[in-house]
Amino acid sequence: MSTLLIVIIVVAVLIVVALLVSAANRRKHTGQIAEAQVAAKHDDADHHREQARDARAEAELAEERAKRAAAEADLNERQAREREQELK
Repeated sequence: MSTLLIVIIVVAVLIVVALLVSAANRRKHTGQIAEAQVAAKHDDADHHREQARDARAEAELAEERAKRAAAEADLNERQAREREQELK
């Protein structure tokens, strides 16, 4: 009987060890997935920041173009007034 009891205990210990190893592997895999998700969120945030920078740069260019167009319109208006003055 004692041999049978030792075999049962050894088998039970092996099952417990296998369960512990399986749980550790699952925890490790879950941690790796969590790290990948965090990295993906950081990349996403960086992408949005880059898009915001691009949009701001485009807005600055558009603002500069608008200023130049307004200045050109003012110049044309001044030249038109000068020409009208010359005709009088």
